[in-house]
Amino acid sequence: MSLDSPSTNQSSLEQVSSNQRLLKESKQHAYFVTGTDTEVGKTFVSCALLAACHDAGLSTAAYKPVSAGCDVTQAGLRNEDALALQQASNTALSYDEVNPIAFAEPIAPHLACAKLMTKGQGAPIELDAITKGYAALSEKKSDVLLVEGAGGWRLPLGQNSQGHEQFLSDFAVGQKLPVILVVGMRLGCINHALLTAQAIEQDGLNIAGWVANILEPEMPFLDENIQSLEHLLHAPLIARVPRAPSPSAVKECVNLSLLGLEKA
Repeated sequence: MSLDSPSTNQSSLEQVSSNQRLLKESKQHAYFVTGTDTEVGKTFVSCALLAACHDAGLSTAAYKPVSAGCDVTQAGLRNEDALALQQASNTALSYDEVNPIAFAEPIAPHLACAKLMTKGQGAPIELDAITKGYAALSEKKSDVLLVEGAGGWRLPLGQNSQGHEQFLSDFAVGQKLPVILVVGMRLGCINHALLTAQAIEQDGLNIAGWVANILEPEMPFLDENIQSLEHLLHAPLIARVPRAPSPSAVKECVNLSLLGLEKA
């Protein structure tokens, strides 16, 4: 990412124009939601986006291909974030459609997978399986399909059955998905946001928009940090999300028009 490139505001306007053009060219609008780190509010923001789309008369579906930290239930492993996404989608989806790969332990998925395999259980995570699940959801033909990542952008999935190292970002790249970047507003977020954006752009993907998720309302110079990111990131700020009891409480904060999404 070049910080002496042409005006970032102009870049953001060009990205908005690109988003609107893609809306006209495609019937389904899919996005990959990533964050600057784990626990920055990807699921909360994703659910707010889904709620805003619902209010705009758009059909929605969500996909959480990989999760860890799941509860063991009679129905199988259940992840809190995946359940929230399932509930926030207005297209009927089974849990397994939303979250096909789940691990009980609250650790990095590739470590949870490796631990199971040392016990003779499970199998390597395969990008092909993630892609197959995504294709099945695409066939639902919802207006909007959100794919939520896990952790940050470069989440390792471990080696596949052929011994190749994999990352969840490889899936987003393979599908050429525009990215929505959730920035957890706290000390250090500018560096984390710029490094994440640089990695996304170097992978050849566009950042459709970014979200300032206010994790610490008393953060010193909060407004100035957001203004700095507006200047430095080559994408529009689509939402400034305050602390709130539920995603539906902040759905009005989302500017869908900046993603090229308009009311049906």
